[in-house]
Amino acid sequence: MEGYEPVVRGGNIRIANEVGGIIAGLAATEVEGVAGMSGGVVDGIAELLKKKNLAKGVKVEVGERQAAVDLYVILEYGAKVPEVAYKIQENVKRAIESMTGLEVVEVNVHIQGVAIKSEEAEEARVR
Repeated sequence: MEGYEPVVRGGNIRIANEVGGIIAGLAATEVEGVAGMSGGVVDGIAELLKKKNLAKGVKVEVGERQAAVDLYVILEYGAKVPEVAYKIQENVKRAIESMTGLEVVEVNVHIQGVAIKSEEAEEARVR
């Protein structure tokens, strides 16, 4: 990493895949138009994961100097898919590179579904 002097010569720093997954999941959900991460498809329906399970919708391979990311996301209805996917790629790449010093060689965005806000959830049923 540029600008950092190791305190101990000869030591190694290894970043776990799970750490990269958490960073990528948080960076992806910061993008406007992302409803959340997908835990996979069950019975043809994408499972929407909440914030506590962000890394489950992410696969990251971390090497000594590089990382590759696959994100499985659910978008909000009305979001422009190409724009949101590009912003996810940019945000995830920037976050991982700035926090870990690794070069991100690819960020693949897999759109697993679309979340539709229901009016019932927004309005109280009983007042």
